[in-house]
Amino acid sequence: MEKIRATTIVAVKKGNKVAIAGDGQVTFGDTVFKSKAKKIKKIKEYNVLTGFAGGAADAFALFEKFEDHLEAYKGNLKKAAVELAKEWRNDKALRVLDAMLIVANKENILVLSGNGDIIEPDEEVAAIGSGGSYAYAAAKALLTHTEMDVDKIAEEAMKIASSICIYTNSNISVEKI
Repeated sequence: MEKIRATTIVAVKKGNKVAIAGDGQVTFGDTVFKSKAKKIKKIKEYNVLTGFAGGAADAFALFEKFEDHLEAYKGNLKKAAVELAKEWRNDKALRVLDAMLIVANKENILVLSGNGDIIEPDEEVAAIGSGGSYAYAAAKALLTHTEMDVDKIAEEAMKIASSICIYTNSNISVEKI
């Protein structure tokens, strides 16, 4: 069975601003299945941004669980991430989910995986997905060498990734807090 794949998500933090951007492409084998998917989300009550790479249904299940933990811990991003990672790693049904998440607020960017990883990058940039390494490199360069605002850096990084990665398109969504 062909695997539905593709996505690029990048998060950029600068001062007390953070932005997350994602492309809209979903491929099935060598066919573009959808070009305008929305893979990022703003959780307004807690000023948190999220994005996913991997299986959409899996990611939505994880989003829901993350939001539950965020509510239980009154918006504490790190605590909610730790609790989601523990649940994701220990629950037999969740353990097989094929997705990664980036969650961010004005203080932190975290990458979460089904292996129990919670990675807080050293830099103010994180990226996941098929074109993640391209978006990461572009965002890091733009953050270091320009005065652009975070939302523009995230968007430009995605444009660069989409020009290189065949699984990333230029239908870009951006959220900022």
